[in-house]
Amino acid sequence: MALAAALFFVPDLGLRKQAQRRRREMQHTLSLVLDLTVIALAGGAGVQQALTQAVAAPQGWAAGTLRHALHVAQLTRTSPWTHLGDLGRQLGVSDLVELASTLSLAGSEGAKIRGSLGAKARAMRRRRISEADGAAQAATEQMSLPVVGLFAAFLLLIGYPALAHVLSAT
Repeated sequence: MALAAALFFVPDLGLRKQAQRRRREMQHTLSLVLDLTVIALAGGAGVQQALTQAVAAPQGWAAGTLRHALHVAQLTRTSPWTHLGDLGRQLGVSDLVELASTLSLAGSEGAKIRGSLGAKARAMRRRRISEADGAAQAATEQMSLPVVGLFAAFLLLIGYPALAHVLSAT
């Protein structure tokens, strides 16, 4: 019975890890796309054109998903911002929802988008770096116990003959 319960929950754990990995990949790709969009905007492209050009460059699952959302928006002749926002809500990536809101504001209100997208890309990069630093610190912390155990075993290996000799001499 316990084995059946364990086997019932094990696939969920694997799916959760895969979903986390996919979200991280989407955030990484989104940061790259934002940087490329800012560059295209600086070159004089419009917001939709810059976004389309930026999404065309990266490879991988996340870039393909973003390209698909923009392609669906183009085919249905609807705003790409709504499709990006829906994709962000579906995947649970809040950065994508925020990007869709920012782009919607720029598309309807004519807000200065280049500076806003550049600031968002920098913030996403900083957050990714801090997450990577935290993960590195956690891995370092987890390695301290095995290192202490190896050091204790080494001392025991070196010290045992001397201790055995002293105890046998008395």
